[in-house]
Amino acid sequence: MPVILATDALIFLLVVVALGYGLYASQHEHLRAPWRSVARSRVGVAALVVIGCYVLIGLLDSLHFHPRIAPVAASAPAAATTAGSTELATGEDAPPVQARYSTQVLSLLDVLLTGLRERQEKTFSAPFANHLFVKEPIEQPDGSIVRDYPPLVHGGAHLKDPSHRGLDIAVRTLLGIIQGLVVWGLLAAGFIWLVAQARGEAFDDGAAAIWQGRTAVPWRVALITLAVMLVLGFVAAKLAAVYHILGTDKVGEDVFYQSLKSIRTGLVIGTLTTLVMLPAAVILGIMAGYFRGLTDDIIQYLYTTLSSIPGVLLIAAAILMLQVYMTNNAEQFESLVQRADLRLLFLCIILGVTSWTGLCRLLRGESLKLREHDYVQAAVSLGVGQANIIARHILPNVLHIVMITVVLDFSALVLAEAVLSYINIGVDPTTNSWGNMINSARLELAREPIVWWSLAAAFVFMFTLVLAANLFADVVRDAFDPRLVQAK
Repeated sequence: MPVILATDALIFLLVVVALGYGLYASQHEHLRAPWRSVARSRVGVAALVVIGCYVLIGLLDSLHFHPRIAPVAASAPAAATTAGSTELATGEDAPPVQARYSTQVLSLLDVLLTGLRERQEKTFSAPFANHLFVKEPIEQPDGSIVRDYPPLVHGGAHLKDPSHRGLDIAVRTLLGIIQGLVVWGLLAAGFIWLVAQARGEAFDDGAAAIWQGRTAVPWRVALITLAVMLVLGFVAAKLAAVYHILGTDKVGEDVFYQSLKSIRTGLVIGTLTTLVMLPAAVILGIMAGYFRGLTDDIIQYLYTTLSSIPGVLLIAAAILMLQVYMTNNAEQFESLVQRADLRLLFLCIILGVTSWTGLCRLLRGESLKLREHDYVQAAVSLGVGQANIIARHILPNVLHIVMITVVLDFSALVLAEAVLSYINIGVDPTTNSWGNMINSARLELAREPIVWWSLAAAFVFMFTLVLAANLFADVVRDAFDPRLVQAK
């Protein structure tokens, strides 16, 4: 049974908006030209492939449903028991079977990662370990008690001889590399065939053009980046089937599973906050710059006052108010997942409310300059309506600022979630996020020996996404900034 959470609906709404913008941009040269420049950048294409892998995982984790459980009859079948026989209702007399669904909420990603989700240990274990991280009293066959490292229930349990672990890891890694390269080869062959057909060339000529870098779009870089991502994915899948490749946390949950589940939270914070922030920033910024006077004074007072309030305090107050509301109205939420999703959505709204002021200032300044241009003054003198002037002359000329700000703010918002969760005013503690992973790992850094893998896993996944987003943002900024375009 499908379940549509509030953030799920907004995510797919954002996908529709992005597709609509892509269709609109493809029909207008002033928008198509910058994106063509982005597509010709090696760094931009490579970063886009990495971001695409993250987005795919996030979308798979946004398809939620109630899993179906074993069906039962609507009523107990009629039975007549005699001394020598038992008769059951069959055929037309059989009661209808009703489908039953669990109250648990799962996503499509949870189904694909069922092995990781269900293979839970007792407590901490290091990456690729076959025993727990802490010693415990173990009863021996002779009745004696020794203090040693208990073996894991799942991690490395397939090994008859633990000393063969290194060889087993090497073999599985090699198999993962081979599988990844085979899948990449099939995908690359299909893609090269499409490119060759579009160019009107034979397959060999198309492959040579891509490999030698003679295409306008650096498809060779894209294919190499895709090969790296596929190889890493297949190697991780091959090893994670029998090992905890990033260890387990305090309650024995697989850290690799937590890291993958945290991707959706990072993407939601980075994208839905933008969806909340953009309308207010664009509308108020253009109105302040174009109309000036009293309108400008009111909008300036609004965003100046809001900027004077410490963002952390405002977010903390809003989250505490939401917690009080959810506690007093617990009957409105069918599951903990819905409670956690509401808090995530509320955090996106608060971050959007506190982050629109910067873009609003930029758009106000740009609108002040644009309203004095000759073509705008000519439109005013000809009696063109103000709404048409804003839509046809002001808005299209500030879209580059909007685009640059959006891609630059994405990585900052992803990092903001980690910081807010670290101080316990971020997402719900039951929600998988890199911030919650860091928050739970900070207390373990004082242990001896140190439990470092939760922190390291969150850092690597978050660093990869933020780095790719920053590189892509730099390319987009260079492509959309008219001053840089004119300098070229």
